[in-house]
Amino acid sequence: MTFSEHDTQDLVYKTYLHADTNTKEIELLKAFRESYVNQFGQYTDFCISEKKCQPHFRLLDSLKHCAADIKFSVLLNEISGLQHRQISEIIGKPIETTRTWLLGGRQLLVNTSQLKVSA
Repeated sequence: MTFSEHDTQDLVYKTYLHADTNTKEIELLKAFRESYVNQFGQYTDFCISEKKCQPHFRLLDSLKHCAADIKFSVLLNEISGLQHRQISEIIGKPIETTRTWLLGGRQLLVNTSQLKVSA
C-alpha cells in the first residue's frame, strides 16, 4: 500500500502503538486502517479562508478515507483472505459497498503500481 519498506515499517509501528496483547485482530486492522489514512491519505490544502473551506475539508477527508479503504479492502481480501463480510465490518461500510470497491479496487492497485514502477 505504501510502495516503501521504510514507510510500511513506520505504519506498522504506529498501528501497534494502539495495541496490546488483548487486542483483537479486527481492532488491530481498524487501527491499521486509521493509521494508513492519517499518514498516506491524499490531502490537498487549496483554500485561502478556513471558514469558507470547511465543506471542502469534509469532502477531502471523505475522499481520503475512501481511497485508503478501497486499497485496504483489496489487500485484506487478496493477502489476508478475509471474506467480504469481515472486510465490511473492519472498514465500517455496507457489504455491497465492499463488493463494489473490491471490483474496482483491484484494477486501481494494478494501475497505481504500474505508475510507481515506471516513474
